[in-house]
Amino acid sequence: MASSSDSWIKEYNEAVKMVDDINAMISERSSLPVSGPETQRHASAIRRKITILGTRLDGLQSLLSRPTGKPLTEKEMNRRKDMVANLRSKVNQMASAFNMSNFANRDSLLGPESKPDAMSRTVGVDNSGLVGLQRQIMKEQDEDLEKLEETIVSTKHIALAVNEELDLQTRLIDDLDQHVDVSDSRLRVK
Repeated sequence: MASSSDSWIKEYNEAVKMVDDINAMISERSSLPVSGPETQRHASAIRRKITILGTRLDGLQSLLSRPTGKPLTEKEMNRRKDMVANLRSKVNQMASAFNMSNFANRDSLLGPESKPDAMSRTVGVDNSGLVGLQRQIMKEQDEDLEKLEETIVSTKHIALAVNEELDLQTRLIDDLDQHVDVSDSRLRVK
């Protein structure tokens, strides 16, 4: 086999390993608390790995569309395309299953809305009952606000982590830029 073939197989095997890693991370979710910063970081790591895996699969697909080195037989080419298609199908299933259960919407943040409307709660209630009902509604609103506060704090932690990652990436890009400039000047001198 040609070296480009070997590199394709190596890339494919790394993608398969990444699928296994993501599946393991998804399984680990059940041992984490329902919400909180640790759970949010874990979910973010899963999303990031799924995105990286999608990029790798795009790379594998592009390597198949423009083969280099020893040409592959049509049978081998079709086999590899099927391998990539199967992996992509698994990744899409993982992404949709993960996102469906974790997309932030009102129900996942505050629980499903199962409270009756205010009018139906006041039917047949006297003045002291109305005051009690208002207190109950305010208590429910306070509880909802506490849940919202937890979510906001968690989002803040995620934003801070993203900010740190962006700072690191910026420094790495600046460092790379300096190295490119040095290499460019060395090439111009020669």
